[in-house]
Amino acid sequence: MQLKEILVGIEGLKVRGNLDVEITHLDKDSRNIKENGLFVAIKGFDSDGHDYVENVISQGAKAVVLQEGVTAELIKKIPAEITVVIAKDTRYALAICSCNFYQNPSRKFKLIGVTGTKGKTTTTFMIKKILEKAGKKVGLIGTIATYIGDKKLEDSDRTTPESNKLQSIFAQMVEAGCDTVVMEVSSQSLKLHRVAGCDFDIGVFTNFSEDHISPKEHPNMEDYYSSKVQLFKMCKTAFINADDYHVAKLPKLVPECNITTYGIDNFCNVLAKDITITNSYVDFKVKIGMKNERMKTCIPGRFSVYNSLAAICVAEKLGVTAEQMKEALEEVRVPGRSELVNNKKDLTIMLDYAHSPESLENILNAVKSYTRGRVICVFGCGGDRDPGKRPIMGEISGRIADFTIITSDNPRTEDPQKIVDQIEEGIKKTKGQYIVVVDRIEAIREAIKMADKKDIVVLAGKGHEPYQEINGIKYPFDEKVIVNSIINGTQMK
Repeated sequence: MQLKEILVGIEGLKVRGNLDVEITHLDKDSRNIKENGLFVAIKGFDSDGHDYVENVISQGAKAVVLQEGVTAELIKKIPAEITVVIAKDTRYALAICSCNFYQNPSRKFKLIGVTGTKGKTTTTFMIKKILEKAGKKVGLIGTIATYIGDKKLEDSDRTTPESNKLQSIFAQMVEAGCDTVVMEVSSQSLKLHRVAGCDFDIGVFTNFSEDHISPKEHPNMEDYYSSKVQLFKMCKTAFINADDYHVAKLPKLVPECNITTYGIDNFCNVLAKDITITNSYVDFKVKIGMKNERMKTCIPGRFSVYNSLAAICVAEKLGVTAEQMKEALEEVRVPGRSELVNNKKDLTIMLDYAHSPESLENILNAVKSYTRGRVICVFGCGGDRDPGKRPIMGEISGRIADFTIITSDNPRTEDPQKIVDQIEEGIKKTKGQYIVVVDRIEAIREAIKMADKKDIVVLAGKGHEPYQEINGIKYPFDEKVIVNSIINGTQMK
């Protein structure tokens, strides 16, 4: 494709050189640039793409896109035969260039974007399952993995991919015949323009609470919230949680979007009633069309009602029958979301991705309501992320769980002991019993030792993740495997 076609729709560009050059690929990662490539230089949190301009030229780049304000010295170093494009925002430019390069694939299917602090993954899996039950071919992009139908393309390293990768995935989905794509849309992806240029048909806002506040994410809650709101300026129709105070403000902020509300407690368009919650399922009544229908899903907890309602709203909009919804919701399973681990001791051991104060509180309250014995919570907090939530989460577990084991969870570049010390500050404010076991495998072993068949062990924070990230290295760490190897006596100490 010619460079001038790739740049269509980006305003305020300054260009030195020929726009009629043929481009065969584009990327922001200098290592991926080859002959006839377009390199988009982005100033990131840890490195600056402008430092690699000379490298990509030596590798065969035909053109480079640089951030406005770049030094004249850098431009002078670039040979005259290389086209130089100056953009106001190279992150945004990468997104639009990628849309153009891949022929705007999101215009060729129904695109459903799901945002919110929690519930995104479960809601997208529910939507996918329901739409597939209705005979649609569905692509899914999110925190766990990328799927086309039943085929997993790859595990995910972030909730929403970088824009050039995202458009490449969309193009694969078009090629595979997907008529619908459902994706998790993170606040970071909205803030950093990863989804700029995407043609969203439907948006979903599940809930909003404190998370992702750190130097590399959002400076404060206002920035976090305003980033999420951007999705609803990009879609025609939206379904939102009326029981969440922050989410309920959305209609006034984006009056141009056609918004339908769902909920349990407050006035809304789609209301769940007569709710039953057990340790293995939740069911409720909801009006679909002109008839009250009883829906059931085997993901226990009140939050599952909200996620189901969001999926039902999307499905009804897309013409799915109530019977198809019922079948799908009862069958759906989500890796690492209230996921029970089968084991030969028949202990109730649940994996859950809860890694924010509100999500931890929700899962612990949910299991507390139906567990006959003790709730034993094993959790930690990730390094290089919002440190303010650590004592809050310690206090939550101390208040709700019968016993807490504070441990490590993706310490990244931080000292794990420092993280658990901060969590311990919070739990000390409660009367909750606890111990600190920094090694997560040993912490899981301790929980299994003390549990009996009436208890539930909640391994919170990692969910579906098959790794533990320490100092930039992801070590294998699949908690389903670890639990069973401990119980079977095959786990190394």
